[in-house]
Amino acid sequence: MIDGRAELQRAGAESVTIAGVEVRAGSRVLLRPQASGDILMRGLDGRRAIVDAVMTDLDDRVALTVSLEDDPARTLGKGRGLGHRFFFAPEEVQPLDDGAVPAPPRVLVAGIGNIFLGDDGFGVEVAGRLARRALPDGVDVVDFGIRAMDLAYALADGYDAALMIDAAPRGQPPGTLEVIEPELDPELAVGFEAHGLDPVAVLHFARRFGALPRRTLVVGCEPQDLGDPDGEEIHAELSEPVQAAVDVAVELVCSLIEDLRREEVTR
Repeated sequence: MIDGRAELQRAGAESVTIAGVEVRAGSRVLLRPQASGDILMRGLDGRRAIVDAVMTDLDDRVALTVSLEDDPARTLGKGRGLGHRFFFAPEEVQPLDDGAVPAPPRVLVAGIGNIFLGDDGFGVEVAGRLARRALPDGVDVVDFGIRAMDLAYALADGYDAALMIDAAPRGQPPGTLEVIEPELDPELAVGFEAHGLDPVAVLHFARRFGALPRRTLVVGCEPQDLGDPDGEEIHAELSEPVQAAVDVAVELVCSLIEDLRREEVTR
């Protein structure tokens, strides 16, 4: 079993051929770990698993992230945590004769913003509402707040599409919603602040780890009050027009999720 630390992993090819069988996300495999001295690995030997993604580490070695077929937490998607996912080299798995099962498209919904800066907390509020809804398999809703590095790693974790929800000042009336598809400059190297989150800057940074989702959309809301980032006063409430836009944004995001999933299914 190879080192599965998140910082050493990035998205790789869509599939890998093992013993003449094409293995990709959704394929069923039998685990045959080679680390015989590891108690955990001995316990996984012979277990059935489903491939979550094909990854490549920083030394260009191919790895498979898998979850056990009978693990109830597998349905939680990314929310199940690293303790329920395992990293195996291709030679440590055996494709099963029953082949691959269609994996649902993976869509990341990222709430972005600082809840202590007024309307900047819009994305976090929308993500919270969505997290309480029953969403399709493969859709992960995560409140990233201002954790730019966490979002960058997530974007390179094999998602087919991503939706980022954020306050976006664009000169419109407060509460106005817009769907933006960022265009990245392939020659531009952009950094970002560890405690601030600019969606476009994070996309540029995440690109360093490998493949990004095929499509990434930003659902932006025109803010009225972003508070004072340099002040000491906490302003944890959304303005009236932005609060009124939250329910509309929830329905808009749900509609976009379905559109993105249909695009992936028909590829």
